[in-house]
Order: sequence, then C-alpha cells, then structure tokens
Amino acid sequence: MTKMGDALLAFHVFFIGLSLVTAISVTIPEDVYEFARGDNITLPCTFTSKVADPKPIVTWTVEGDQGKEVTILTYYTSMKVLDIKSVYEGRVSLDHNIPGRSVNLKLNNIALADNKKFECKIQIPGDDEGKLTDTARLVVLVAPSPPICAVEGKEEYGQDIKLTCKSEEGSPTPTYKWQSHDVRNTPRPLPPKATDLAGVLSLFNITSETSGYYVCTSSNKIRSATCNMTLSVMPPSMNVGMTAGIIGGVVAALLILLIIIYCCCCRKKKEEEGGYAMGEPEGGQYHDKEPGDDAEHGNRERAIERDRPSERSESDYDRQSDYNHRSDRSNRDDRDDRYDDRYDDRYDDRRDRRDDRYDDRYDDRRDRYSDEYDDRSTSRNRYDDRDRPPSIPPNKPSRDYD
Repeated sequence: MTKMGDALLAFHVFFIGLSLVTAISVTIPEDVYEFARGDNITLPCTFTSKVADPKPIVTWTVEGDQGKEVTILTYYTSMKVLDIKSVYEGRVSLDHNIPGRSVNLKLNNIALADNKKFECKIQIPGDDEGKLTDTARLVVLVAPSPPICAVEGKEEYGQDIKLTCKSEEGSPTPTYKWQSHDVRNTPRPLPPKATDLAGVLSLFNITSETSGYYVCTSSNKIRSATCNMTLSVMPPSMNVGMTAGIIGGVVAALLILLIIIYCCCCRKKKEEEGGYAMGEPEGGQYHDKEPGDDAEHGNRERAIERDRPSERSESDYDRQSDYNHRSDRSNRDDRDDRYDDRYDDRYDDRRDRRDDRYDDRYDDRRDRYSDEYDDRSTSRNRYDDRDRPPSIPPNKPSRDYD
C-alpha cells in the first residue's frame, strides 16, 4: 500500500506540472514602472500556451473611475485587426510578436492622468485554463509644484494657529517638512508642542517668541520646491465695531460741545450789542425804540453833561448807539422832531447820556463842551433852577421845548 500510494502521488505531481507547462500564463515582469512625465514608454507583457500556433485575442485595459476597467486597445490575431479606443488614438500602439509570445503596450507622451494600473489579457481558443491576465502600475513621476503657504487662525497672543503647505501637483505624492527661523533669520527648532503632519504645522498658545520666518519644503524622488512666510504674533486687537463706536461717540460729543460754545458766544455777543443799543438808567430800563418804526430805533442826539454839580457825575451819562453817528446829517432835523415827541418827562431828566462806544473824536468834543458849560455856570449862576431844560449843543439846531 505504501508503494502504491507513492506511485499515485508521483503521478499526480507529474500531471500537475504538465498542466502548468501546457496551460496559458500571462506575465508582466514588474509590478510597478516609473517614468517621468512626457516620456514615451513600453509596458511589456508575455504569455505561454500549450497551443503550438496560437491565435490569441490581446486586450490592454486601464483602471477607470470607481474601479471600472476602460479598454485601451484590442488585437485580433486571426484577422490581424487592431482596435484602438478614440481616447487613446495617436498615443498608443501594440508591439506584438505572437510566435515570440510578446504583446507589449507602447504609450507616448505620458501624463499625470496615466498614473494608473494597467492590465494585459490574453484569450486563446482551445486554451482557456491558467493565468489569463496580469497587471502593473504605472507611476508618472512629476516634480512637486511650488507649494502654497498660508496661515489659519488669528496671529494673536494665546491663540492656536495652523501653517499650511500644499503643492497642487507632484508624483509620487510629495512629502512636506517645516523649518523655523527667528526674527534674525537664525534656524531654530520648532516649538515643543508643535505638530508637523502632512504639510500642516500646528502651533499652540502662541506668543511673541513664536514670531519668525517659516519655510516649508515639498519633495519627492524627482526634486523639491519650497515656500516661506513671515509670522508676526501681535497682542489681541480691539473689536473693529467697538472701535468705530467709540470714535463715533467722541466725534459726536465734540460736535455737541462746539455747538454749545458757539451758541453761548452768539448769545453773549447779542447781549453786549443789546446793551450798547439801549440805555439802562438808574431806577429802570429804557428801550430806545420808536413804536412802529424798527428801522429808525435807537436814533439819539449827542448831548453834553447837564449842569447839576451837586447830584450828577460823569457816570450818569447814558450810552448811545454808534449807529447815530453814521446816519445822514441832512435828516437830523426831522428825526429830532420825532425824538422829542417820544420821550416822556422822566427821560427829559436823563436823556442826555453818553454812549461809551463813541470814538475819541466825540469824547474830545464832549469834554470841551462840558468845560465851557461849567465855566458859564460858575460865572453867571444861570442854572439854579433844576427844572429848566438842558442847553442845546452848538452842533444841534436850537428848538423850543414844550
């Protein structure tokens, strides 16, 4: 039984080996092929078959979206027909040697989009057992594009921020590394709690010491590229809306203050002008304004101090408006008539008051008239009777008083 069992086992092994030799087997020598972008490449594929003169159907496919296969070309040996899909027209061809058992795919001007898995499939009538397909990955080598550096978060004390670095293209996928320099551009290690992962440098609880110059390097087996950025960590800034509100409030307060000051100045000015325009005699207030005639109010004649040395002094003169001096002398007689009718008996005792706004010319005349009047009063004693009306200045036409 032992010899019989060994004989059966040996026969079985021989049969399996014979089957492997005679069954179809498709082979791509390498699992991965790397070429630079823009190269013209060849992906080799060989096969074996128990058929002495095979007439295979050769098909090359590539992986598509969602794992689906997309046919590149199909070659029918029996009819010697090569069917190439329109997408690859002008870019692919089949380098075939059926007796030599090779069907190689030639691909021109490879691009980053060709960075996929390719499959070679052989179908031989009468030999459909064995390994019918084999695959290989094409890696299109592309140098990393210059990466883009950016910051996410506020560059303020106590904040957590991220420095990002990303190349738009690169094959194989680039790797990233961050380096830090201080404000004097001296290399320094990254902060103890910082993490550098897939091009993202995370910084926590940043301070003024975090400020500096940061460089990111993106690299693969082709070459490398860099980007850099300057980080300036500042104290927390005030809210923009709050700042604008404070400024607006200050401006409004200043405007209100200016308006109040202006109104006070205008009021004070009007009071001063009103004080000059109207006399304020002792014991009451007199308004020099003719009823019904606002245009001619305040028209008074110049007068001299009355001769009452025992009861009157220089301060008894009333102020009169300088408007009287700019009026036309040609109309003085008519205005004097209205003036005499306007004043009552009380004003007759006080009407000759002096406006302190008269210029020096009228002050000199007043003094001269006063001196002359005093001399006459002393020498002649003509004015003992106090009820007698005052004398008329030389420059005013004389008239009779009622």
